[in-house]
Amino acid sequence: MFIGSARILILRCSNTSSQSVNTTFSRRFSSVPAAANAKDSVIDLALNSVVKVFCSSSKSNVLQPWQKNLPRQCSGSGFVISNNKILTNAHVVADHTFVQVRKHGSPTKFKAEVESVGHACDLAILKIKSKTFWKDLKPLDFGDVPFPKETVFVVGYPRGGDNICITKGVVSRIEVTRYSHSKTSLMTIQTDAAVNHGNSGGPAFMDNKVVGVAFQGFKNTGYIIPTPVVKHFISGVEENGKFPGFCSLGISCQHMQNTRMRNYFKMTPKMTGILIKRINPLSSSYGILKKDDILLSIDGVSIGNDETVVFRKTESINFSHLVSMKKPRETTTLKVLRDGKTHEFNINITPSTDLLHFVLCMLPSYYIFAGLVFLPSTPQPVTVPKKAGEQIVLLSQVLEDETTVGYTFLNNSRVKKVNGVQVENLKHLRQLIEKCCTGDLRIDLENDNTIIIGYKSGKRATPKILKRYGIPSTMSKDLQSL
Repeated sequence: MFIGSARILILRCSNTSSQSVNTTFSRRFSSVPAAANAKDSVIDLALNSVVKVFCSSSKSNVLQPWQKNLPRQCSGSGFVISNNKILTNAHVVADHTFVQVRKHGSPTKFKAEVESVGHACDLAILKIKSKTFWKDLKPLDFGDVPFPKETVFVVGYPRGGDNICITKGVVSRIEVTRYSHSKTSLMTIQTDAAVNHGNSGGPAFMDNKVVGVAFQGFKNTGYIIPTPVVKHFISGVEENGKFPGFCSLGISCQHMQNTRMRNYFKMTPKMTGILIKRINPLSSSYGILKKDDILLSIDGVSIGNDETVVFRKTESINFSHLVSMKKPRETTTLKVLRDGKTHEFNINITPSTDLLHFVLCMLPSYYIFAGLVFLPSTPQPVTVPKKAGEQIVLLSQVLEDETTVGYTFLNNSRVKKVNGVQVENLKHLRQLIEKCCTGDLRIDLENDNTIIIGYKSGKRATPKILKRYGIPSTMSKDLQSL
């Protein structure tokens, strides 16, 4: 089918609930009047706003954290927002070494800088200095969260072609789910519109407005980051210079759907809420909420016995969504039932903190002494810290040398103590080693294993070992400021 100089190829999928429209246009398409139907309106918007993102990335070498692996190339999608910025997914530019952006219909790629990244919500903002790039580009407007059964159009540049692609689908549900990039649970839109590799970072449209950002797919299901999460990320960057994260009460809860259970905790028949099982010691709730409290409401919004709150008239969503949309230090009123009596507490809520912070796009921390390579352990978000900065430290590997003879079998062992002092984190371990004032340095590991190294001889051996193995420094940059 031809319209002026524009050729549109329509591909019909075997799945009747979705339709893929792969479009190839000349740059003169913008002069053709847009058709009355929604699909053509989306096409018209996409041509002036949706871009392809090219990223060269290099991940850190887990076993040799002082260097990165060979670079690889990937591509994704993005779109123009206000203030001459491009919004895309964090995973599209993760571990980036060089990023470029290309407009539809243009052969030229423009260098882009990653201005801010929110790994938790899988979003990133790019900026391009070239004035030529911004010519004829228009920022898109954000709309509201669509209702189930409403139609959305997902736009992007999926792999397998170099042209813009539009998939049509129906919204099936709105709920809090885990984001694959960060394992953080946030609001998500689920649809049967295809979200393929390369679509990531592209906008989802409804009524000519962006209702979300495509970010992951599974079989015949696509997932979209909804506008409340997107706006929270953008405003957080604008107000703080970087994204501060998502707030959390830092509590673990249990449903209260069992009648006997509710009676035991002295809930009246009209009460609903959830049982608090555990409180993160680093959260803003610690010292205020207690184990066995029943959390009844947040800012006057009642919590159901199944952990949900009312979202619009006929829908519900996990209560954590209310908390995650709070600004850092914002006052939040919690109503709890404790020993049969109701109490209200005002909490200045803060972003959540895990034992091992989920960090991407940067070289991991490491410290080397006398051939002993120490690292923080692999992130485990389920682990609850006891105090700020707590970190599990591993003896990752033992580089062979006269000073380390007999210790090479201790690779990947957890470090417990240095000279009898409990190790809190990697920085603390470095301090304990470098402030050693005894002849022998003792390191106690898990399974009651012990390492003894002469401190002075170990210190003399360290630069020789680094040179032998081609290691540029005894420690990562984040430890050098100590």
